[in-house]
Amino acid sequence: MGPYRILRDFGNDTFQVELPIHLIARGVHPSFHASLLRVHIPNDDRLFPGRSFEHIVSSTTSNTTEWNVKEILSHSGAGEQAIFEILWHTRDRTWLPFHKVSHLEALRRYFESLGIS
Repeated sequence: MGPYRILRDFGNDTFQVELPIHLIARGVHPSFHASLLRVHIPNDDRLFPGRSFEHIVSSTTSNTTEWNVKEILSHSGAGEQAIFEILWHTRDRTWLPFHKVSHLEALRRYFESLGIS
């Protein structure tokens, strides 16, 4: 992804970058630890023709929240107070509250695997 301009150095190895509005709308936070940032190296179209982040994002489903959720692994709590462990296609795992996942197809599949309809 990128390149994105660095807007601010917080002085603790954290930087704020200028993200496009479509990433912010998808919930990407603009602050990153320095270990996650790299010097931008432009794509070599001879080696990887047609590779661009915009192409990957535009080929996803219309549901912008679900495009990178692989599956829901577990949950804690009950009802609208429940939180769910999400496995992303990047293999990261995070916990999200029910109101953030209630519309996902992955939640329907998770409930189905538990015998909940």
